[in-house]
Formats: sequence, structure tokens, C-alpha cells
Amino acid sequence: MSFRDDFLWGGATAANQLEGAWDADGRGPSIADVMTGGSAHKTRTLTYLDADGKPGKIEFFGDLHEPPAGSTFAPIEGEWYPNHDGIDFYHTYPEDIALLAEMGFKALRLSISWSRIFPTGMEEEPCEAGLAFYDRVFDCLREHDIEPVVTLSHYETPLGLVNAWNGWMDRRTIECFERYVRTVFTRYRGKVRYWMTFNEINVMNTNAWLGAGLASSDPKETMVATHHMLVASARAVKIGHEIDPENQIGCMLTFSQGMVYPYSCRPEDVHAAWELANRCYFFSDVQVRGYYPSYQLKRYEREGIVIDMTEQDKRDLAEGCVDYVGFSYYRSTTVSTDPSVPLVDPASPLAKILGVKNPYLSVSDWGWTIDPVGLRNSLDALYDRYQKPLFIVENGLGAIDELVDGTVDDSYRIAYLKAHIEAMRAAVDEDGVDLMGYLSWGPIDVISASTGEMKKRYGYIYVDRNDDNTGSLKRFKKRSFDWYRQVIATNGEDLG
Repeated sequence: MSFRDDFLWGGATAANQLEGAWDADGRGPSIADVMTGGSAHKTRTLTYLDADGKPGKIEFFGDLHEPPAGSTFAPIEGEWYPNHDGIDFYHTYPEDIALLAEMGFKALRLSISWSRIFPTGMEEEPCEAGLAFYDRVFDCLREHDIEPVVTLSHYETPLGLVNAWNGWMDRRTIECFERYVRTVFTRYRGKVRYWMTFNEINVMNTNAWLGAGLASSDPKETMVATHHMLVASARAVKIGHEIDPENQIGCMLTFSQGMVYPYSCRPEDVHAAWELANRCYFFSDVQVRGYYPSYQLKRYEREGIVIDMTEQDKRDLAEGCVDYVGFSYYRSTTVSTDPSVPLVDPASPLAKILGVKNPYLSVSDWGWTIDPVGLRNSLDALYDRYQKPLFIVENGLGAIDELVDGTVDDSYRIAYLKAHIEAMRAAVDEDGVDLMGYLSWGPIDVISASTGEMKKRYGYIYVDRNDDNTGSLKRFKKRSFDWYRQVIATNGEDLG
């Protein structure tokens, strides 16, 4: 076996998808708190109040656009916001962490809700109640010998910044983020060693609301916001290393946008795959190498995109390179330049993102291709490009689970995870990839980010909550619970 002795086995979560308590103890609303529920074939919406107080909605996927002038994003009466309650981890974290410890977790990825610390994002002083909550969570993890792996911004920019000046479109948000990260790096020095700046930062290619609180699909706007985020990420790395040189700080990509296959060997398809993959690589190229790649600069030139790149920005990017590359991997993407080639799931709000059907791969209940070899390909490609340690910080199967006699027979999930861990092992053993750890997504069932559903489940632990907000919230171990415990206990040698 080639996995490190200190290999970080565990799972990954996000504050807005599990904590709940959305307005408790001084927390302000985030961009997740105006996202309604949806389904596999019905998009979530963003809600707002116009200048006269009249409610309105914007579709979450597709052609995002700003609401009428004078509007403010806000929850509206009569709508369901699943992120408001999550799975109540805010109150149940001791019991939930104990269950993860029972599986032998070495690490748990979670995020800090920025608006728990700075409710609008603009305050000069942090909210002590929010800081104290994460003290309790990190202390609990440490008591169970579980390393916290903390994402600084995971799809939850404070809503106050969005309503004040359009979030990351405004350079002032960089200074707000600096104040936030300096606060948490200082507060949790010695408690947290592994950090990531922005979750799936390249989601800006497909949904700028999640990434930046930006209701726009215009690349001229999304790339300006992206630049501000890249500068903020670099400054965060510098601040984190300054406060504690022991900190390991990484970037984080959704590599489902990076593992791209041409549908055919037609040169046009091959180029289309290269071009789409580079839209993913651009983000890590900047965060790992410290400068904008030439292919991106040429794209801006072609498309008339103007970035206000200051000399200080250039210095920050060069001096704030990350220590490792974290990424999520759920599926690969296949592209074709032939419009007659069918899409994977034409009815899905994610239809264009999911790409065309790959005749060699099956799909999940949500139309996501199942491609374990693609994980090995991803590891090889990223390590070859950067020669930096890699960290798989999300991977898993969203499926409909049936609770029977207090458990779930999720053998389909075990099969998915086993195949992906085998591919990961091949990348380490046979290809020489330097891999830090494996954190599967949603070790306990949480709200889906893309659809807002509970029925799209990933966990080893079933949470009794339904899409209509009913359920006891009781926790039940699935069959995969004991399976993953054995995987961890044998450092990946026994996959069942």
C-alpha cells in the first residue's frame, strides 16, 4: 500500500448545508438563505423584494440576471428555504461528531459561515457568539482526534455585501474578506492546520451566485468578480502563513469541470474539450503558479473583458500561492461540437453543464456520469501539471435511500466509493501521485447545494428529514457506515 501513514480519511460538509440555525446568535443571512428548494428537474430560485416591497424570483440556473433596480435579495413569506434549518448540526454537532469518530475519521472538512462571524460582512468587530460556536466544534473534533479541514468561503458570501455593492463585483469585498480571514486565522491558531480559501472557485464559470453572490451570467462581470476573489485568496494565504507558519492552505476546484473528454476524435471535439478544461485550470493556474496564464489573457482580449489588474494585485498573486490543490470529483464531462449529439439529461436545469452522453458510462439518478477511472485521470493530470500535493475533498454518490428497520442498504453507494478509491489507489501506487487524503462528500445526509433536496443523499448516516421539512431529524447508520469504518481502519487496504 502506498497511502501515507498520516493519510487523511474522512468526509466533507458545508456550513450552509448542515448547520441550520440560520438567524441564531447574531448570524446574518448569506447568499444561501435566499435560495428556495428545488428538485432534479426543477431549478431552485433566488428571492428578492423590489423597491416597492413586492416579492420576486430569479431562476438559480440558466441565464442569471439582476433583479430590478432598487431591489434587495431577501427571504419572502411562503417560500421554503431548506438551508435555514439544514440538519440542525448547530445543536447536534457533539452527537454527529461522535458518530464520525466511531467510523474512525481522521479528518472532517467543514466551513465557517462568514456571516456568523461578520453578520453583514462589513462590521469592524466580529460576533463573539459565532466565534465561540466554532471553538466548540473544533474542540469537539480535537477531543475525538479528528483534524478540522476548514473552508473559508463555501457558497455563502454574506448577503449584506451583495445588497450593499453587488458582492465580489466590488473591490471593497477583498478588504472585508481580509478582515474575516485574519480574525479566524488568529482565533483558531493551533486548532486548525488545514485550510482552503474558496470552495469550487471555478463554479464562477457556471453559477456566479454560488461563487460570488453575483446574479449574472455575463462573463465580463463574472471575470471581474473572479479576479477580486483570486486576489482575496492570495492575500488569505499570505495572512494565514504570517499568523501561523504551520498552516497548510489550499485552493479548491470542482474537477467535474476539468475532467473533460471529447465525444469523438474529431479535432474540433478535441479542441472543445481542451478549451473547456482550461476554463477550470485557469483558477488553479493562478492560485498555484501566481500569475494569469496566456490562454486566459488571450480569451479576455477576444471577448473584450477588462480586468483592473493593479501592480499590487500582481504581487499578491505571486506571493500568495497555495500549498496544495484540493478538488471535488463526482463525474466527468463529455463535449461535442455536433449539436445532434444528445445531452445526458436534457430536462435537468444542469443540462448544459452535464454535457453530452458518454456511451461508455452509466449515470446516477440525477444524470451525473459515474466514472471512477476519471478520478485517476484527474489525479494524474493535476499532479503532472502542478507537482503539488493533492487532496480529494469531495467525492460521493447522490442517491435515493430507503430507510427500512432503522438502516439503509446502500450497496450502490459502497460500489461507487469502492471503485473510486481503487482508482485513487492506482494513481498513488502506479502513477506516483502525492495524495494527502480522501474526504467523501456528505458523510451525514445534508441539503443538496444544486437542488436544495434532502432526498438526494450522500451520507453514511441517514438523517430523518424530508423535502417538505418534516421528519424527526434522528440519525441512523447505513450499511456503508461499517464498510467505511473498515476502509479507514485498514488505510484503504480492505475495500470489502
